[in-house]
Amino acid sequence: MNPSINLTEKRPTFVTHLECSATGERHPADQVAGLSEAGMPLLVRYDLEALAASLSRETLDSRPQDLWRYREFLPVRNNENIVSLGEQMTPLVRLDRTAAQIGATEILVKDEGRLPTGSFKARGLALAVSMAKEFGITRIAMPTNGNAGAALAAYGSRAGIETFVFCPDDTPEVNVREIAMQGANTFRVNGLINDCGRIVAEGKEAMGWFDVSTLKEPYRIEGKKTMGLELAEQLEWNVPDVILYPTGGGTGLIGMWKAFAELEAIGWLGSKRPRMVAVQATGCAPIVKAWEDGAEHAELWENAHTIAAGIRVPIAIGDFLILEAIRESGGFAIAVDDPAITSAQIRAARDDGLLMSPEGAATLAAYQQALRSGLVDQSERAVLFNCGNGLKYPMPPANRHLDHTGPIDYGRLIVDGPSHLPGNNPNMGSR
Repeated sequence: MNPSINLTEKRPTFVTHLECSATGERHPADQVAGLSEAGMPLLVRYDLEALAASLSRETLDSRPQDLWRYREFLPVRNNENIVSLGEQMTPLVRLDRTAAQIGATEILVKDEGRLPTGSFKARGLALAVSMAKEFGITRIAMPTNGNAGAALAAYGSRAGIETFVFCPDDTPEVNVREIAMQGANTFRVNGLINDCGRIVAEGKEAMGWFDVSTLKEPYRIEGKKTMGLELAEQLEWNVPDVILYPTGGGTGLIGMWKAFAELEAIGWLGSKRPRMVAVQATGCAPIVKAWEDGAEHAELWENAHTIAAGIRVPIAIGDFLILEAIRESGGFAIAVDDPAITSAQIRAARDDGLLMSPEGAATLAAYQQALRSGLVDQSERAVLFNCGNGLKYPMPPANRHLDHTGPIDYGRLIVDGPSHLPGNNPNMGSR
């Protein structure tokens, strides 16, 4: 099977128009678009009846397993404009030992860290940059907490588009260096991601760049939508009982909710929906507060802080769409503290060999918390999203040493156990 056929084969597209997510007002497709006239995110709409007549599940099943197998569900008209770094379908990884220890029947993690640039941001930026190329855009900019900027830099360089990326000054160092190395004009800012976003917005006229901030253009959500398409296909055209998703800007949660609706409209899914759970950190939980307050929009979260930088988003332009999906699905929003995130990250690595990002580990911490409180039943099939590769984040030190010139007490190696990570034998440590 030719692995590039999804990129090179001409296939029909079914985009009809763009739609304001708040008012329903129609906007034309096939032209550069940011927010709607109401200042709200635009959503891509398709002729789903024609799509259903054009594509069968059997045809889809015969294609190489990458993001671009879903071309009919995506907005890129000309395959020459596809910008790809090899976006393979990401696996569902079972955490069997963890499930047994916390009293769950089954835990599945969709491991997005396997994607190019090591995070699920590759999905959204692959589509955003492809559409920028299609529209002839030559300069783009965004604020980032790390992974989105890395994806923009990589796909921008791939497409030959100039990129500008603005990072809070405490963005993980590996992310900042990754962004710069992949060709973006990279700047640290003494503020949070919303401060970086303001710089991007205010610089549009002076710099002539296109703003690809979360939900300020219509196409990142279409890339993130493929998580829902993949998940349904991997579960044999079914959905789990509950999805726990690390939520900052919430593009992926909104995108999956859109994917499930489109799949039902073409007859590939039934009416069952997973309960959508927005996972945030206690140091930055605007969606959780809005959900608990019964509000339609979230308030700006002051003094946002958490080790999970990717979900440190004090305000999200798509907050009402996140809350809508949570409520329509019968889901909930939940916050976990940093020690719980760290503990969950260690548990998944130590017990099941999966190195999760802090943001992904937040979903495991939230799942444990939800089990204890009864928000999730142990019999429910849960899918957790690990949004980034754990190798991109700081890890606890590993400082035990052996002196090869002297006798080695091998029995002591067994007493000390496999590692000195927190939660293991308290006598472990460097010598």
